[in-house]
Amino acid sequence: MRKSVVLVTGANGELGHGLIETMSEGGHDSILALDLVPIEEGMRRRCRETFVGDILDRDLMERIVSQYEVREIYHLAALLSTRAEFTPETAHRVNVEGTMNLLQVALEQSSWRGDPVKFLFPSSIAVYGMPDLETKRTAGPIPEHKWTSPTTMYGCNKLYCENLGRYFARFYRQLAEAEDSRAVDFRGIRFPGLISATTMPTGGTSDYGPEMIHAAARGDAYACFVRPDTVIPFMAMPDAVEAFLQLARADRNALSLCVYNITSFSLSADDFRTHVERAFPDAKISFQPHLKRQAIVDSWPAEVDDRAARRDWGFDPKFDMERAFDEYLLPTIRDRYATR
Repeated sequence: MRKSVVLVTGANGELGHGLIETMSEGGHDSILALDLVPIEEGMRRRCRETFVGDILDRDLMERIVSQYEVREIYHLAALLSTRAEFTPETAHRVNVEGTMNLLQVALEQSSWRGDPVKFLFPSSIAVYGMPDLETKRTAGPIPEHKWTSPTTMYGCNKLYCENLGRYFARFYRQLAEAEDSRAVDFRGIRFPGLISATTMPTGGTSDYGPEMIHAAARGDAYACFVRPDTVIPFMAMPDAVEAFLQLARADRNALSLCVYNITSFSLSADDFRTHVERAFPDAKISFQPHLKRQAIVDSWPAEVDDRAARRDWGFDPKFDMERAFDEYLLPTIRDRYATR
């Protein structure tokens, strides 16, 4: 019989590392990791098997499901916001067609299992599109259903994939003569800007925050590409990992939405600089806004409303702004560069 497994795509990324580490430490011995480049050695030891390949490769997917029964998919592979703007057609293929490939795998596996495969999807605050700064300043926390008019290819991709997931979960082949009992248990989170102390930022438009900390710890000058007054929500990576796993464990009957907002704290780029300079007094941080990237960040909310996640599945982040800096980011990043 095929071994029942959890598949993690985009496994070499920040969230992939955190998920694999946490699941492994919790006793999971059935993780498959997939990425375009070879999985790092430390991660390989935590996985049952690793694969190098493209989520668009149907032959690869068929090879995986011929060997394993996939019960959960954490679909993290994506072309991130900044890179997606340079190659929007490629971003569409990776982010949308790749997600469709994985949803079809989940659908087929659900049929084999007789039970819906859980499909965990990381969406983003990039799905929002605030029309101007005044609206952003006065709108208050934004709920899931408002201001979803993204201005980036990445945001468009994520919003469309949210709706694809909702369709596969609730409306698949709804006009078929014979009712199709197959479905996918799609669960998504709109993450704020994620800050990791253990891996380097990898092309997100919200990465000015973590880039600032890593540069200061290395002793490098850093020119922040947004204005000092720019505000978006952030979250420490351990809270993001725990939220994903907590949503996966939640009773499906308790979930009123397919995709949830979550947040931890909102702060300005200048607040970020203040925290970094307090920890690294010799930090050389300046502000040189990139007008086009600035416009993208200005279209994202200053705050999001995450009451549905707190109500439906008990979301409760451990790291507020002070704890995120004092207990996670600063000590971990100091140790990282002290050993070099």
